[in-house]
Amino acid sequence: MNTSFDAIIIGAGAAGLMCAQTAGARGLRVLVIDHANKVGKKILMSGGGRCNFTNTGTTPANYLSANPHFCKSALARYTPWHFIEQVERHRIAYHEKELGQLFCDESSKQIVAMLLAECATAGVEIRAHCSIEQVEHTDAGQFRLRTMQGTFSAPALVVACGGLSIPSMGASGFGYQLAQKFGHAVLPTRAGLVPLTLSGKHAERLQDLAGVALPVEARCNGVSFKNFLLVTHRGISGPAILQISNFWQPGDDLRLDLLPDHDIDALLRDWQRQRRDAELKTLLAEVLPKRFAQRLCEHWLTSKPLRQYTAPQLQAIAALLRDWPLVASGTEGYRTAEVTLGGVDTDGLSSTTMMSKTVPGLHFIGEVVDVTGWLGGYNFQWAWASGHAAGAALAA
Repeated sequence: MNTSFDAIIIGAGAAGLMCAQTAGARGLRVLVIDHANKVGKKILMSGGGRCNFTNTGTTPANYLSANPHFCKSALARYTPWHFIEQVERHRIAYHEKELGQLFCDESSKQIVAMLLAECATAGVEIRAHCSIEQVEHTDAGQFRLRTMQGTFSAPALVVACGGLSIPSMGASGFGYQLAQKFGHAVLPTRAGLVPLTLSGKHAERLQDLAGVALPVEARCNGVSFKNFLLVTHRGISGPAILQISNFWQPGDDLRLDLLPDHDIDALLRDWQRQRRDAELKTLLAEVLPKRFAQRLCEHWLTSKPLRQYTAPQLQAIAALLRDWPLVASGTEGYRTAEVTLGGVDTDGLSSTTMMSKTVPGLHFIGEVVDVTGWLGGYNFQWAWASGHAAGAALAA
């Protein structure tokens, strides 16, 4: 059994496999270790099983980090088009769903199979179900890993074991522990791209509407996202809410435009002129889900025939529909979060090579780093780009 390699990668997810195939293609002897029983688990479950593998509109502005400039170098050198070229070379059919989001036509299994095929061609060795018991850095500059499958060593170690999101997929804080072991700062972490929970009056009023969906524009802390909201048994979800969750924290003001595709003032005026005998709840049910419109009129608005409203009253209704305050109490946490915000402080890493500035040969890539993308393929693109940056930089 070969125990000595040019590079060892911890984590057989998107970033780790991209790093492995890139380094292996350069002739390096690469070992990938993962404690899960199979590789690419988060890839397999992503996008409803079809893997939203990139976004053609990717820019550094689509990422959150204490240092917003850090992601620029890697993203510029490995673009969505580089990954698309590989997808097309493997004859994987794909389509654009919306807003530049690319999905497999058939299955996310094809993306995992593609990455494994590239790794196999490059001679990469992959060991799943391989827990790490100890990691040390020797005086000779070697990283020695004692695992349940033996002891392995290499002059380069790449940490690609992700964040804390979805622990049922095997997520853990191991990458953060390693970073701290080697003297790196880890910025506070929290669940990202995650459903929000409601309590009190909002929960009571909306709970039995679980399953109702509607387009909204969610706003918080000067940021807004227009997409769908989904009412759940515990609170609210849907793309608009997952997006805004990255910018919301308990106590922050969250507002929703419930009719983002309408000029609400003009709509109400038209109704008052043309359908003055119809009740507000009846008319709102034509532009909102019926049950949701009725609930609004039960608790937030007074429903009566349109002719009975004064102009200031209609303006107040429009203002509420355009700026509906929703008091969220928290999030569903890492259990359902798609990503982890925060992580290994980028101040301690090279943005070109992803290597530690203080420990030669030690690299951090993917979700474990304090770089978090929006919903819609951006986090996969960061995994590909950061993985490629490290894989291209590992010493031959």
